[in-house]
Amino acid sequence: MLQGKKIIITSGGTLEKWDQVRGHTNLSKGIMGCYLAEAALDLGAEVIYMHGYFAKLPDRIAQMRKIGFEGIEDLSEKLQTLLQEELIDIVIMAVAGSDWVVDQVFDQAGNALEAGGKMSSDEPPTIRFKKAPKILPQIKGWAPNVTLVGFKLEATTDPNYLIERAKLRMQTSKAQYTVANSSASLYGNDALHLIVRHDGQVTEANGKKQASEKLMALLAGGEANGE
Repeated sequence: MLQGKKIIITSGGTLEKWDQVRGHTNLSKGIMGCYLAEAALDLGAEVIYMHGYFAKLPDRIAQMRKIGFEGIEDLSEKLQTLLQEELIDIVIMAVAGSDWVVDQVFDQAGNALEAGGKMSSDEPPTIRFKKAPKILPQIKGWAPNVTLVGFKLEATTDPNYLIERAKLRMQTSKAQYTVANSSASLYGNDALHLIVRHDGQVTEANGKKQASEKLMALLAGGEANGE
């Protein structure tokens, strides 16, 4: 059981604004996050559900603390504050974070758009992007004792490759678990998910719901054993 444990679940995609009315996001709907949150509630956990702008909300969201975010930098700031101000037991980073954020927007004449402005709809802008910050490797610096779960999405369905990529992700982030899956999971609920533990143990699951339930069972066992 996870009775008395406080869990943060990040879910959905980030929204990176170009101006006050436009921006880019990704195809994540937050379905995995919903399953995770419901499974955590079933095991008695206190759930903090951090969700993207367009993310689906769990059916029992009224029983959770709900915190919305827009872009990856907004999520980073809010997550850091939570981890440094509260005692959090587990963080599950199911969010599909942006790889790129807006650096500068220019009109066709090369003039920079002022912060807070709106792009003209009469002509296409030129948008310069910069690499988005990676949140996962920073989490242990904010809360060294938290149990951390990361996710690794790859284009391939090769399980051996997915496992190796998950292990690399754990090395850089010091996560205890990484859930590896292919991009096929974006278009259906039956794709293979591989839950890779820091000691190399691998648990297979078919679909988001089963993966969520198996992950929560592993976390409940780990917490009970003081891992």
